Amino acid sequence: MADSIDRFITVPDGLKLHVRVYGEGSPGTPVVCLPGLTRNLLDFEDLAHNLAAAPYNRRVVAISSRGRGLSDRDPQAERYTIPVEAGDVISVLDQLRIENAAFIGTSRGGLILHVLAISHLERIERLILNDIGPVLDVEGLRQIQDYLGSRPTPKSFSEAADILRATHGTEFPALVSADWAGMARALYRDVDGTLMADFDPAIAAQFRAADLSQGLPDLWPQFALFGEKPVMIVHGENSRLLSRQTVHEMARRHPGSVAVKAEGQGHVPLLHLAGLAKEIGDFLQR
Repeated sequence: MADSIDRFITVPDGLKLHVRVYGEGSPGTPVVCLPGLTRNLLDFEDLAHNLAAAPYNRRVVAISSRGRGLSDRDPQAERYTIPVEAGDVISVLDQLRIENAAFIGTSRGGLILHVLAISHLERIERLILNDIGPVLDVEGLRQIQDYLGSRPTPKSFSEAADILRATHGTEFPALVSADWAGMARALYRDVDGTLMADFDPAIAAQFRAADLSQGLPDLWPQFALFGEKPVMIVHGENSRLLSRQTVHEMARRHPGSVAVKAEGQGHVPLLHLAGLAKEIGDFLQR
């Protein structure tokens, strides 16, 4: 497996973000990975090792957004917004001296890319949108609100894996025990013998408080800015957030895009399973 280096990068408002770099020194355009709402850089651990090794040999940079994983919690919860987190990404790129990159955006990470399309399109060489698009189904958003508000506290990583399987197993029949165990290790942290969800509770509270009665505005104008960029769309077969209709419309509006179905997975697909890592690696090499 390719070596990785952990760094803590200070963004303009003083918070330190946890960044993990794989394949440091590898030539070519780096790959930058942006995780979802309550997730962190560990979501990309297996995929990043794969991309940093032969035959791809890429430099991969995975970022835990503020308030997630080992990144600092923000004392001002109102700053947990997509535009602020997009600015953090640019700050990380600048400090790592990355002029432009290929991006993988999972869920909220993909929404960050839609914001960067407006402000820093030149920094995006190509992109992979993991189960996210310009239109989000309200049913999927409500599902996220529900499980963020009702998830029990596990007493062990084994129990955490069981809880995750009980909550999401219907949507993820492709996952086996080792996958649930890995997910538990990525989503929880042992703090003095107590397992804690590895994100600031203020993020979940903010999302649960969102009024979804009117839906959310679409992002088709931002998506259109990707028109000259190579785009891959990864769609969870059982996703309730990104509909098949939206995927088809994304492909129609961006005829050069590549759509890949993550079979037996929902929101959000694990990108190292069932051949997805190879498809992603090959796309990045084109």
